[in-house]
Amino acid sequence: MRVHRSWKAPAIVTLALATFLSLASCGSDGKKPGATVGTGAGPVKDPTSPQTVTFFSWVGNEPQMKKLAAAFHKQHPNITIKFENAPSEQAQQVLTTRIAGNNPPDVAYINASDTSDYAARGALVDLDDYMGRSKVVKADNYVDGFRTFVTWNHKMWGLPFDGETTGLFYRTDRFQEAGITAPPKTWDEFKADAEKLTDTANDKYGYEMFASESAYYWYPWLYQAGGDALTKDGKDIAFDSQQAKTAADFYVSLAKYSPKDYLNSNSYDGRVAFAKGDVAMYMAGAWFAGTLADEYPKIKGKWAAAPLPNGVAGCKTTLAGDSLVMFNHTKVSDAAWLWIEFLSQPDNLANWTYKTDGTLLPPTKSLIGGADLAKAKPVLKPFADLMSCGVASTVANPKYPRVETILNDQLSKAIYGDQSAGQALDNAAQQGRAILAH
Repeated sequence: MRVHRSWKAPAIVTLALATFLSLASCGSDGKKPGATVGTGAGPVKDPTSPQTVTFFSWVGNEPQMKKLAAAFHKQHPNITIKFENAPSEQAQQVLTTRIAGNNPPDVAYINASDTSDYAARGALVDLDDYMGRSKVVKADNYVDGFRTFVTWNHKMWGLPFDGETTGLFYRTDRFQEAGITAPPKTWDEFKADAEKLTDTANDKYGYEMFASESAYYWYPWLYQAGGDALTKDGKDIAFDSQQAKTAADFYVSLAKYSPKDYLNSNSYDGRVAFAKGDVAMYMAGAWFAGTLADEYPKIKGKWAAAPLPNGVAGCKTTLAGDSLVMFNHTKVSDAAWLWIEFLSQPDNLANWTYKTDGTLLPPTKSLIGGADLAKAKPVLKPFADLMSCGVASTVANPKYPRVETILNDQLSKAIYGDQSAGQALDNAAQQGRAILAH
């Protein structure tokens, strides 16, 4: 993923995903998805005649992806990769519309968190049989959090391809000016630092918040407090627990250390305040490191990244990423698998993630724990360290996107001071339960 994008699907797009997928499930032919696809003995062999594999993504025009496709075709001359591209912000809607019309691609590069939704509605091929035949792809080599994203009903329906954790970016120059010698490691330290770094008279602030993305940036605090969004079975609201309210109180209280002019911005637009030095701390995924390097080279050496502070539940952070999936309408499943398997080779994963201009993490334990990553891209080391405490929140309930939209609105009102954090959660929970019950 080389485009500037902060991994989060807007709530309206996520809601559209659930709606379109329900249409897709109605339009399926009723057969068990991928029931016999991938079965067989030994590694998958090349086709004996020319075949074309359609590959849907928003990265098909990237030079690195084109280079990968050319290398693949050289190794597999009977297989041609046909790129089908869509802008990242429209990709979900385009893809799910195609599924509803029984015209999906053979393979797609998607938000990893959407994998279980597609699988639950019978759109994907279960890849376990193919993986069992592969010498390259091993399920237990994937980082647990990334593997969770692509697992549904105890089977893997996609292969993690790239990802990131959410960490803390901080202005080292502002910290030095304030006499702070290290990034905060606890909630108390975080709040104390935010206060010390805030000088409203001179428009200097300790932290940056985005009311428009309030739910997403609250989740790490929620997990650190020992809470969760839904119960383990995905059937009831859990974000109104006492742990959740503790997290929300803390999170909302940080608004006093955030510039009001940016509250209605999104995380990408808000990068300007951090780059100018008006904001000293900024929570974001590893994508932000690439953005700073590309767009603001003059502040090189004036910022650094660190793990998020620990809560009572210890180290917790959110994960995000992309996965490769195969659709069950494909007529060239073996060729499609060979493409997915090729992209999943260690060297190709490394070249796609940290060995390019991007700042993404590879999804495998062998790469993310290797010395090469820290050597090739030192800024990623804190994010790699966070993998051990990453929470992959895959909410199986297709109604949750509607609930999250309400949660986001209610937390936004609390950030603006229109209600308390506890009231925000209670209001969202009441409306959320009504949605889940119907």
